[in-house]
Amino acid sequence: MKYLFLLLIVVSSNAQTKKEQQLSLMPLPQKVVVLNHTFLLTKDFKINISGNPDSRIFKAATVFLRRLDERTGLFFNQGFISKKDEFPEAQLQINCLQKGETGIHDDESYHLSVQSNKIQIEATNDLGALHALETLSQLLQNNRTSFYFPSVVIEDKPRFSWRGLMIDGSRHFQPVNVIKRNLDGMAAVKMNVFHWHLADDQGWRIEIKKHPKLTELASNGSFYTQEEIKEVVKYADEKGIMVVPEIDVPGHASAILTAYPEIGSRLSGEEPYAVEIRSGIHNPALDPSNPLTYQILSEIFDEVCPLFPGPYFHIGGDENNGKEWDANHKIQKFKRKNHLETNHDLQTYFNLKLVPMLEKHGKKLMGWEEIMTKEMPKNAVIHSWRGVNEGLEPGASLVKAVKNGYKTVLSNGYYIDLMLGVDSHYLNDPMPENVVLTQEEKAGILGGEATMWSELVTPLTIDSRIWPRTAAIAERLWSNDTVTNLESMHKRLKQISFRLEEIGLTHIRNKQVILRNISNYQDTQSLNDFTNICEPYKIYKRNGGGKKYMMYSPLTLFADACTADAADAYEFNKAVKNYLENKELVNQKIVTDYLKKWIAMDLDLTRLSANAPLIQPVLPMSNNLSKVSGLLLQTIENKRNISKAYLNELLEQFNIRNPADVELAVYDSLKKLAE
Repeated sequence: MKYLFLLLIVVSSNAQTKKEQQLSLMPLPQKVVVLNHTFLLTKDFKINISGNPDSRIFKAATVFLRRLDERTGLFFNQGFISKKDEFPEAQLQINCLQKGETGIHDDESYHLSVQSNKIQIEATNDLGALHALETLSQLLQNNRTSFYFPSVVIEDKPRFSWRGLMIDGSRHFQPVNVIKRNLDGMAAVKMNVFHWHLADDQGWRIEIKKHPKLTELASNGSFYTQEEIKEVVKYADEKGIMVVPEIDVPGHASAILTAYPEIGSRLSGEEPYAVEIRSGIHNPALDPSNPLTYQILSEIFDEVCPLFPGPYFHIGGDENNGKEWDANHKIQKFKRKNHLETNHDLQTYFNLKLVPMLEKHGKKLMGWEEIMTKEMPKNAVIHSWRGVNEGLEPGASLVKAVKNGYKTVLSNGYYIDLMLGVDSHYLNDPMPENVVLTQEEKAGILGGEATMWSELVTPLTIDSRIWPRTAAIAERLWSNDTVTNLESMHKRLKQISFRLEEIGLTHIRNKQVILRNISNYQDTQSLNDFTNICEPYKIYKRNGGGKKYMMYSPLTLFADACTADAADAYEFNKAVKNYLENKELVNQKIVTDYLKKWIAMDLDLTRLSANAPLIQPVLPMSNNLSKVSGLLLQTIENKRNISKAYLNELLEQFNIRNPADVELAVYDSLKKLAE
């Protein structure tokens, strides 16, 4: 009897897990119980709000209702939701006990209950209610005739308080509409910190009224007015997202020094400063020995700080190579006078000068990990970014920071501009393994932040580099650390990607804009098929040390239509694995259908290229893939022996740099078939 009871528990638990996996939720909630009935939607569906929430919940509830309208076509009778307790008998009841405060310290938990005749959202404040509405939106399902919500009981809260996305507007400028739609995406997956990188070598992007030369001389005409900044901050606040500005100093200073060369470290008579048109690390740095440097920065901060209500201000502080400091005899004399032995000591001197400028406005200093020294105040936030590429252990600075009493945020492993696959980001956790930390030290790990540097993105392509991978990062920062099943993640991510497109993100639709350009307005099917097995070169390989693409490059080539996770490659790789484990006919057919598809694709690309010059760079790869596919087909279907040496020679050609700037994402599986 005891064993029967245990068996029933296991069967019940497995059934519950299966039900949960059928829900396309991302991030996965902390606790989900799926019940056996549904809530059927009709045009009489209404929402009522009670409690003492911030006004943002009324707008969010209205947006939720309109999106539900778009999905279902029901055209609900309820219009705009603007006041409390308007419909006490409404099917969806939202109760918030108090107003939420945008930031990282408020309660974001919620309780969501969907019964057959009512839906209840309970939250300490409206921030939790916003998250609950996003979860409810993702729960929507349908059958042949109706739309409904499955009955569930969800208890949920975030694992980390800092769940961020950084967008760099200083390399390729990203207009306000780009920022807003990405804030929509962030809210959809429960992210709560938008880090806005506003100044770098390649452009100064924020209006400073006391110093108009910054935008006149250092922005190339593209910048955010202070009114636009306020507009974005308000928009973010309505979604429960805190905005953190970054003005990167003392390095990455070409733009600011183009406007104010008198505070630079370059010796007089040398080449004048200019806004950079290439990416990479450049020499210009502010002069830490010049009092005017601090006067101008203080005046800049006096204008920038009030635009951002949040308590954090990011000063950058990274990648200052010190070459201008080393070459400047006045700065070297200043170092000796102040007993500063190294350039790092000098930069610490500089950083500490900024602390009171920011404290005056109630801001805590945040910076990349280079700012961490024993003199830095403990209320500073250390942003951990360096890893294996810089010769360091991943997250080493994060551990060092919390052990030294700092709060810290992890970005190492979340650099989405590197075009690494989603799996690497998803399995990268801010809480380090195999490191013993006290509870206080663990509490110092605030969370993580995806970073979208814009050297190789434009407004046309940036969404496809951020989404949908960032949704998986959002899950890592929200959900339980045991949520690591890659197959489940990929399945849910595909659905979430479509939902993100529904709310206005362009990561799917803009691909066709690029492909139509490449094909010279011919049919794009074969090009699209090829993008589904190709991925852009990773880890800065594409840009060749910053020399290939300029900051005005439009980026509308084949590589720009490809993404970090080629869709067909993922499916083909699974199919090859299944076939090699079991060579039954059904598994064989899936593999051979792909091979036949690529042979036909190459024929079509060759035909299209006669009237499309931009297809020419992809033809060598496509031709080679067609040859490999033909040889493998002969082996698999006809059981013919072929020259393995010739096949391997063809395969090795995929490892030679190609003019299309992409790699074949099915290479490893083709290699396995060849072996």
